[in-house]
Amino acid sequence: QVQLVESGGGLVQTGDSLRLSCVASGRTFGSYAWFRQAPGKERAFVAANTWRGGRARYADSVKGRFTIFRDNRNNTLYLQMNSLKSEDTGVYYCAAASDSKPPSEESGIDYWGQGTQVTVSS
Repeated sequence: QVQLVESGGGLVQTGDSLRLSCVASGRTFGSYAWFRQAPGKERAFVAANTWRGGRARYADSVKGRFTIFRDNRNNTLYLQMNSLKSEDTGVYYCAAASDSKPPSEESGIDYWGQGTQVTVSS
């Protein structure tokens, strides 16, 4: 059974940093990603990478502030978020795909985590 279990969300202030984690289990994947859903908006792409790493891609709104990476030792996916802004507030979802091409749309995702809330207070 495939599972993506996220943690690390919370309430922070503008300019703070936060690291989201996602433990992946149940099978091997080709790529993984993070999406987020802001209040009143549709879920949107944040970042993605191949399972092996080295092909990270980011939404323009987070480039230079967020980093996506994976720890091979414990199959944990991460999203390091620095210089947080109020517009980064939302529910963040870990996602994985069988295809090795890093997905930037929901249609490219095969598995989703349950989501974790990030609130950035100004």
